[in-house]
Amino acid sequence: MGDKKVSLPAKLINGGVAGLVGVTCVFPIDLAKTRLQNQQGIQVYKGMFDCLAKTVRSEGYFGCYRGNFSIYNHILIRVTNAAPGVASPPTLTLKSFKSSCSWMQFGAGFIIWILCFAGAAVNLTLVTPEKAIKLAANDVFRQKLSKDGRLPLWGEVLAGCGAGTCQVVVTTPMEMLKIQLQDAGRLAAQRPVSAAAQAAAPGPAPSLVAPPPQAQSAPAQRPSATGITVQLLKTRGLAGLYRGAGATLMRDVPFSMIYFPLFANLNALGRDSAGNQADTQAQAPFWQSFVAGCSAGSVAAVAVTPLDVIKTRLQTLQKGAGEDTYRGVVDCMRRIMEREGPSAFLKGATCRALVIAPLFGIAQVVYFLGVGETVLGILG
Repeated sequence: MGDKKVSLPAKLINGGVAGLVGVTCVFPIDLAKTRLQNQQGIQVYKGMFDCLAKTVRSEGYFGCYRGNFSIYNHILIRVTNAAPGVASPPTLTLKSFKSSCSWMQFGAGFIIWILCFAGAAVNLTLVTPEKAIKLAANDVFRQKLSKDGRLPLWGEVLAGCGAGTCQVVVTTPMEMLKIQLQDAGRLAAQRPVSAAAQAAAPGPAPSLVAPPPQAQSAPAQRPSATGITVQLLKTRGLAGLYRGAGATLMRDVPFSMIYFPLFANLNALGRDSAGNQADTQAQAPFWQSFVAGCSAGSVAAVAVTPLDVIKTRLQTLQKGAGEDTYRGVVDCMRRIMEREGPSAFLKGATCRALVIAPLFGIAQVVYFLGVGETVLGILG
């Protein structure tokens, strides 16, 4: 790829495949990050490992992919011709699925399961174009701003700013849907803890936030991406899907301004000293792209974690007992500082670093493998 110009369609394919593979690999840690960031009063989880362990126990292994497999159970119910009034088991495994259907139905469902594991549902429809736009836009801006194969630091930062701004169009609705699906398990786990705390309280003071007891007795239905989208469009219009767009922009633009220049410089280490005056699109060794992506991703992720906490809180629609609802970015910052202290702005920082580092390491490696050029070569 040293002097080879890569077309925009190839860049979009590369970015899409890179995002699809990377996000699917680290999705469980991202789920833990969202649930830890949304904890305000009742501490359901003590940390990342405790969150993942409790999620697997209560929701099964696929509970860790909540928001990734948003249509998984719905499709399997259709495949097995389950009656509309029959409730599905709380944890659907391949064994229980096989015992409830024929071999043909099992085969069809297994194929769907494989597709879901590869990142279908929310990931396939939104994460893929989001990563494609981010990586491809950065490349386009870098090419436009570079002169004689060289790009100054201000140009790298400006290219990252442009990439972060472009991706928000897809990132905001994707995050809105993903956060609701990921946080549903935390709210369900919080109910028995909240009930136990109220039972141990000396006075009969009712909660002003929690629903009445008769409403709590009914089992809560698990949300789906389709259901959330329809509800938001009905009640709030298209703007409902873009709730928290300002906070998303505040997070993604600084992230890209840090990540892309840092990655480019780490990825170029050793090449100038060896006399290789390649252009900005020159391909580094496989391992160097991975290490550069991981290092730059972890630094940028931790740096913008406070902004990610604010964005997550603003985009969460369902609140637990005693949890705050915010009127905007400034109100969110003020309440978090007053009620939880400055340490709350770093909630999920470790999870976020563990998510972003391998995600962008994998993404950059897949991107530089040139999958898009191969696909276009086969089709063309």
